[in-house]
Amino acid sequence: MTRPDSIPSPLTFRLKLGLVLNGIIILAEFIGGYFTNSLGLMSDAGHNLIDQGSLLLALYAHILAAQPATEHRTFGYHRAGTIAAFLNSLLLIITGMIIGVIALNRMFSPVEVPGFWVMGIAGISLIANLAVALLLRKGAEEDLNIRGAFLHMVMDAWMSLGVIVCGLGMALTGLTILDPLISLVLVMVITKGSWPLFRESLDILLESTPPHVNTSDIVTTIECIPGVKKVHDLHIWSVEPRIVMLTCHVLVDIKTVPDKDQLLQPIQSTLSSKFGIHHLTLQLETECPETEDLHCNLSYLTNGSSAKDPILPHLHHH
Repeated sequence: MTRPDSIPSPLTFRLKLGLVLNGIIILAEFIGGYFTNSLGLMSDAGHNLIDQGSLLLALYAHILAAQPATEHRTFGYHRAGTIAAFLNSLLLIITGMIIGVIALNRMFSPVEVPGFWVMGIAGISLIANLAVALLLRKGAEEDLNIRGAFLHMVMDAWMSLGVIVCGLGMALTGLTILDPLISLVLVMVITKGSWPLFRESLDILLESTPPHVNTSDIVTTIECIPGVKKVHDLHIWSVEPRIVMLTCHVLVDIKTVPDKDQLLQPIQSTLSSKFGIHHLTLQLETECPETEDLHCNLSYLTNGSSAKDPILPHLHHH
């Protein structure tokens, strides 16, 4: 089994530094938003508060994922990063919905907002958000967990930019309705940016086939190897984006391959080189029922049998 390299330790320091910088942003924007009555500024501060939680979650999951596997957690803690990414994306979507509701209410009850003060505070926030995003950019390319924290900071930068535009517009025109209008635009940006991360992390938690893996191509590739008659009971999933797992049953033609174990190495090397799947479990068979599906239906395990009527194991002939 090939274990992917973990994210280098300097990323832990970057996450901690990001927490400090983001904490300063939150304090400045909450105070500024309170004294200037700016919904945009308060919304940005509230989103930054969510970000603080997301950075803490990302840091904890990053440290946890480096822990070794145990008898209780045989896959280790790699899935912790995916859970953190899912929660971060969900928090972003919920935050956007809350801001949207407040913005709609503010449109019917506008409040005077001093534009230039809003611009100044949001400008500081924009610089700090971009700084934290740059700190996390490299790790975000490979790690779904870090990508969640990175996305939070990028969305915050967009919100700060929106608040600056809003502040300038109100300072020049006096239109207080710009504050909730810009907030609604930012809600759409947040939702659009968060959805891909939410969907990808949810797919991993549901143990869906990774998007870059084509099941039909894998079946065709295995069945083209001399001595293989059929592939069934195929399952492909990710523990996290860099760790793809595969299990399947392979029906062997014993007329051409008397020793079925000879097929293990060519199947493993082919899947590793062509599809990047390095962790796989193969069950080689010389017989199998004609009704066997490509993807084994596991519903028989959840048909509500009681303890007095135990579920029989799913048997295969060998």
